[in-house]
Amino acid sequence: MKSPLQRRFFEQILVMLGREPKKPAEVTPAAQKIHVFKRGNRDFIAEKKHARAHAVPSHRWRTRRWATLIFANLLFTFSYLLDIQVLEGSLTASRFIGFHLIDLNAALQVMLAHKHIIVNLLIGTGTVMLLWLLLGGRSFCSWVCPYHLLAEWAEKLHLWLVKRKLVADQPMDRRLRSVFWVVFALLALATGYTVYEAISPTGIVSRALIYGPGLALLWVLALLFFEVFFTRRAWCRYACPIGLTYGFVGIFSPLRVKYTLQDCFHEGDCRKVCLVPHVLDTVLKGRAVDTEVPLGPDCTRCGLCVDVCPTGSLKFDVKGLSKLL
Repeated sequence: MKSPLQRRFFEQILVMLGREPKKPAEVTPAAQKIHVFKRGNRDFIAEKKHARAHAVPSHRWRTRRWATLIFANLLFTFSYLLDIQVLEGSLTASRFIGFHLIDLNAALQVMLAHKHIIVNLLIGTGTVMLLWLLLGGRSFCSWVCPYHLLAEWAEKLHLWLVKRKLVADQPMDRRLRSVFWVVFALLALATGYTVYEAISPTGIVSRALIYGPGLALLWVLALLFFEVFFTRRAWCRYACPIGLTYGFVGIFSPLRVKYTLQDCFHEGDCRKVCLVPHVLDTVLKGRAVDTEVPLGPDCTRCGLCVDVCPTGSLKFDVKGLSKLL
């Protein structure tokens, strides 16, 4: 019989594939005790207001993430311009001081197009898979992907327009991302070409930074225009197969963001800033299945929720390591 945490684990995978989060059917006794206490605590609302009023705004993790992302992408650029052969190629396929690195989704597309397993690809892919398995899978999206940063800035503009009622956010069905993943895989298999790589904004922006802009950037601008005026983060949330591929890699990652139920006031600030808010359904009142719950594999480990949480209920954690300290 599965425990509440095991049920939660499989639920998180289904949520990553596009199913909407559901209220848990079973909660551990320890978590249930805290839920009951919070429902009957008259001072809870006052404490919540006090926590929000005295919260000190922080952008620590966002600053670190932006700096890392910009540095990683500029390293490609300067390696090419200065011909120093430190990080050659682009995010699709590269070589770091002699070690081959190949994007997992790109490698899969190539092997599907050629209809057989390519040994040389497996070597570079294995290195990348191990790296992102350790660092959390979708950490690639928020810490390395250059389009992600552009989409994040576009989202800020979108929210500014929404606040002034100049545009209205129109969310889409998250299951579309899984559908697109299958569609692009079938196109590669049927045509013999890596169709997705031709339109991937990640690859387009990466190559533009290194080799100079081209007409393909018009496609990226069109995506950003759509995200600013119609649906926030449309590509990352509803279409990009790279995010789903790395989400599967991160299922067993030791690095995660962990939620602690005890001190949470459920004020909702974390969900407002989250790039993938469905992973934070566990912070809703009555939703946590245990006193401590790691966020699902679709979490990009961006750290925005950690920065904004007034009680420290959301923190970065390395599985197994915190218990040893």
